[in-house]
Amino acid sequence: MNFDDRQDSAPAAAPVITVSALNQAVARLLERSFPLQWISGEVSNFTRAASGHWYFTLKDDGAQVRAVMFRGRAQYANFIPREGDKVEVRALVTLYGARGDYQINVEAIRRAGVGSLFEAFQRLKEKLDAAGLFHPERKRALPIFPRTIGIVTSPQAAALRDVLSALQRRAPHVQVILYPTPVQGQLASEKIAAAIDIASLRGECDVLIVCRGGGSIEDLWSFNDEEVAYAVANCRMPVISGVGHETDFTICDFAADLRAATPTAAAELAATPRADWIGALRADVIDIRRAMRRALNDAEQTLDNQQRRLLNPSAQIAQQRHKLRALATAMTHANRAPLTQSRHQLDRLSGRLGARKPDITAPRSALTSLQHRAATGIARKLHHQRDALAALSSQLELLNPQRTLERGYAIVTDDQGAILRAPDDLKPQTTVTVRLAGGSAHVDIAGVSSAKLTPD
Repeated sequence: MNFDDRQDSAPAAAPVITVSALNQAVARLLERSFPLQWISGEVSNFTRAASGHWYFTLKDDGAQVRAVMFRGRAQYANFIPREGDKVEVRALVTLYGARGDYQINVEAIRRAGVGSLFEAFQRLKEKLDAAGLFHPERKRALPIFPRTIGIVTSPQAAALRDVLSALQRRAPHVQVILYPTPVQGQLASEKIAAAIDIASLRGECDVLIVCRGGGSIEDLWSFNDEEVAYAVANCRMPVISGVGHETDFTICDFAADLRAATPTAAAELAATPRADWIGALRADVIDIRRAMRRALNDAEQTLDNQQRRLLNPSAQIAQQRHKLRALATAMTHANRAPLTQSRHQLDRLSGRLGARKPDITAPRSALTSLQHRAATGIARKLHHQRDALAALSSQLELLNPQRTLERGYAIVTDDQGAILRAPDDLKPQTTVTVRLAGGSAHVDIAGVSSAKLTPD
C-alpha cells in the first residue's frame, strides 16, 4: 500500500477554529449560563478611564474577579467607588475576548448593605403609611408670620450655617432657637427624636426645621427611624424636613408637614423675605388710605343729605305729639268697643241660661228618699245574713270532730292513714294510730273481739 492509498482511507479530521472563535463561544456560554445577578465584594485597583469607563477588581477573602462598568452605566451611579469600598454590583458574567480573561460587566453598583437598607426603608414607609402618619389631611399649614424658628441639627453641621445664612438674608427679624443633636452615628436617631420632643414640649417656636446636609443612605439613616417619624408627627408646631439633597428622601420627609429639597430651601419655606412683607404692607397701607378717603367722602355726602332732611326740633316734637294723641284716641276706642260688646253678649247669654235652667228640687227629694230606703234595706239584709251566719256557725261547731273527740271518742287509722270503722278492719299483730282529743298514739293490736257495746 502506497502513501496515497493510506491517506485516502484515513478518517476525516476535526474542524479547526480560531482563538477568537473559541473566546466568543466561551463568552456566549458564560452569558447564557450566568444571568444578571448581584455580587458583593471589595473594590480594588479602581481606574476611571478617559472614556468614562470604570475598571476595577472585585475581591473577597478567597478570590477576585476583574470588573468593568461602561460609561453608559457608570453615569447613573450615585457615587464613585474608592479603594477598599464594600459594594454590591449587578453584573453579567462574560469573557474579554482580546485577552481571554474572564470578567464581569457591571450594570449597576451600590454600597454594600444598601439593598437591605432600602428594603427596610420600604417596609417602615409602608407600615407608617398604613398607620396614617403620611396622610395629607393631617398635614398642617405653616404660619404666615413666624416670630421664632426652631432648628434641630448638629451645631457643627454645614446645614446649620446654610439655614442661618438664608434666615439672616431673608428674615433677620426672626428669632432662631437651636436644639442641638447628632445627625449621624450610633444612637443619633434617639437623640434626634428627643430634640424634637423637647422643642414640642417647650413650645418656644412657631415652626420647626429638622435638617442635615446630603450624604449616602447610611449617613442619612438616622432620619429613617420610626421613633423620629412619630416625634415629627406628634410635634405641636408644624415641621419642615430639609434632610439631604433634592434626590434624597427619608422617612422624616414623609412624616413632616412639608419637605424641602435642601436645608437652605427649608429656611426659605419657613420665613418669607422681609422685603416681600414690607412691600405687601406698603401696598396695604395705600389700599387702606384709599378706602378711608372713599369712606369719608361717602360719609360727608350722607351727612349733607341728612342735614337737608332734618326738621326744626320744635316742629318735629309737635308733629310727634300730634301723632301720639291720635294713637291714644284710637287705642281707647279700640279697647272700649270690644269690652262693651262683650258685656252685652254676656248679659244676653245669662238671660238665655236662666230661662233654660231646669228645676231639680223634686228629683233631689226623690234621690234623698231612695238613698234612705237603700241604706235601710242594706242594713236589714246585713242583719239577716249575720243571723244566718251565726246559725251555720253553731251547726258547724256541733259537727266539729274535735268536739266528738273531747267527749271521749277516738279515731283509729292504719299505717296508710285510712279510717278503721269495723272490727274486721283490725288485724292482730298490727299497729294502728289512735287520734284522741289531746293528741294521737300508736297501738299494737294483740287481739280483736267483735262484741258490740251496750249502753249502761
